[in-house]
Amino acid sequence: MNRERIITASAVAFAIVALGVALQRPAVSDEKKSPVVYELRSYTTHEGRLPALHKRFRDHTMKIFEKHGMKNIAYWVPAEKKDTLVYIISHKSLKAADASWDGFRNDPAWKAAYKASIVDGKIVKKVEKQFLTATDYSPMK
Repeated sequence: MNRERIITASAVAFAIVALGVALQRPAVSDEKKSPVVYELRSYTTHEGRLPALHKRFRDHTMKIFEKHGMKNIAYWVPAEKKDTLVYIISHKSLKAADASWDGFRNDPAWKAAYKASIVDGKIVKKVEKQFLTATDYSPMK
């Protein structure tokens, strides 16, 4: 793993813990007391396309996430990678995440927003994702 990725991963891990403590978010969902699943996603954009990605998230994506049961937690741009958006959303479970993403991908509002946003060219060139659950010693619990 290169130095930039280690720095980014460390910063994101710290931010997750700090955010959880600050917001006093429970790490267990009300649905059958299953662990809340956090999804860490990183989108690297084509050169000069980060503003278009911000616009799409600001105007459309975040609302559509919520519509499909995904909870917006936090969004960042790494200080050392100005072409990247990193964000965390949460799901009630892995099964709920799958259902939410299926609904999102098939949502006519998403399809329209996506199509309109790429009129000037593709935005995202690389997507990285991880599903995370809090440890038993996490301050988020």
